Amino acid sequence: MSKVYFHRKAFSFLKALKNNNNREWFREHKSEYETLIRAPAFNFINDIGNDLNFISPHFLAIANKTGGSLMRVHRDVRFAKDKTPYKTNIGIHFRHERGKDVHAPGFYVNISAEECFFGVGIWRPDSTALGKVRDAIVERGNIWLNAVNDEKFKQQFNFSGESLKNAPRGYDKTHPLIDDLKRKDFIAIKLFDCDDIFKKNFKKRAVSSYADAEPYMKFLCQALALNY
Repeated sequence: MSKVYFHRKAFSFLKALKNNNNREWFREHKSEYETLIRAPAFNFINDIGNDLNFISPHFLAIANKTGGSLMRVHRDVRFAKDKTPYKTNIGIHFRHERGKDVHAPGFYVNISAEECFFGVGIWRPDSTALGKVRDAIVERGNIWLNAVNDEKFKQQFNFSGESLKNAPRGYDKTHPLIDDLKRKDFIAIKLFDCDDIFKKNFKKRAVSSYADAEPYMKFLCQALALNY
């Protein structure tokens, strides 16, 4: 069933939060967060679960306040220079069932007043996972190239995240795929017009975008010995 999940006031709330990023303001406006952000996001997460199963049954859509698909609004400021306490975007992550957090392979939605995108892949994998992905690229380079050059994927997604300046230790700096081996993040994003979140086909567009990244996601899962 097609339906609209988010109200245009969601962007007004996110902009206001950006301009008043403090605990006192958020406490006073928490009911707006619940109504404009959390409740619509939970509805979206609940509805997309069955659709994700058709892509892969191993990715989770969980509408829980703790440990669920909606990322926490609270920022981890322990080691950050920016000490503002709240995120000013809506982040949704459908992670692999074997993963514990955002660093696991997953499908993403990012919604903010400045930028909206669908994402696929792994953000900042730990050293073990990163090594496995890099080794898989070296060992199965043709399969990697087929995945990233898949017509639907290549036309819609672009790689994002950070890369090393030099070849990672233990890898040939002259390797033909050295630019991919330098990646610290294996995230690819597809930008979309933020007004699309107010359309009835938004869920359908999300699912279609994730399906178009299937070869890429399958490669990452196989590299990490995960079911797809």
